[in-house]
Amino acid sequence: MHLKTFLPLAPLLALALGTAAHAEDPGLWKVYNDTFKSAKYVDLTHTITPNIPVWIGFGNSTFAPAKAGADIEGYAKKGDVFTYAAHGFEATNYTLQTDQLGTQLDPPAHWAPEYPAIDELPATYTIRPLVVINIEPQVQKDYGYALQVSDITAFEAEYGQIPEGSVVFVRSGWSKDWPNPDLAKRTPFPGVSLDALKFLHLERHILFHGHEPLDTDATPTLEGEYWLMHNGFAQAEGVANLDKVPPVGALVAIGFPKFGGGLGGYARYIAICPPDWQYGVSVGEVAEAPLPKSDKPLAFDENLGMRVRQ
Repeated sequence: MHLKTFLPLAPLLALALGTAAHAEDPGLWKVYNDTFKSAKYVDLTHTITPNIPVWIGFGNSTFAPAKAGADIEGYAKKGDVFTYAAHGFEATNYTLQTDQLGTQLDPPAHWAPEYPAIDELPATYTIRPLVVINIEPQVQKDYGYALQVSDITAFEAEYGQIPEGSVVFVRSGWSKDWPNPDLAKRTPFPGVSLDALKFLHLERHILFHGHEPLDTDATPTLEGEYWLMHNGFAQAEGVANLDKVPPVGALVAIGFPKFGGGLGGYARYIAICPPDWQYGVSVGEVAEAPLPKSDKPLAFDENLGMRVRQ
């Protein structure tokens, strides 16, 4: 076709090409619609309440209804508790004794100030391949059992080599007694050996590992945690529901508050599992927007020290 013949058709061709281009989702939207929308989501995070297990050196946190911190003319006086009836909203005052609370992400600055704090961790931590190594059978025989290199190589013999840059969570069953406060005092407890940590980081080059207990190991000097932090590695603690995710094939989404100079992080880990996985929920299976209305409104319970549905 001669160019002059083609020119009158150009606007129609451009429209057709534009329609075809828009028929396919742009960028990563296609990945979401093809993969993440139908995936199964499993929460690996404990709920923070005033009485969850915490190291005795930190002590318990407290929740209370928020109060006005200053006089607000025609609205509230300093010290007034904000209420739905008087102010149209309520809020909570959290007195958190530590940033080492509940499900956590420990940056290396927790032990080594020359390494990054929680706000200095890169955004690339957001989503990673998830590996879950199960040592529950060993722990049932020896509650103080720690993950060994032999456990890792046995895992790889069955499932393949642990991918570089992945997150490795160690399933021990420790969290099944959560939120019993006595958990924090129970020792020894299931851990991760120093040799296993070195293997995972120096041989497999993982991003970080995580475990169910609130410490890495039960050695007198916490040798595993010391080595991690002083070599620039982060770790997850207090992880939950690892029996609800597959050993391989899932991803983990990682979220945490960005406290300036923070030495620990209240974290939320969500496992993103294949659509045919037996646990979890998919987009569209639960109400999201609008969220469901409850016939039991939240109210502050003085005995529990927190808001609950009554």
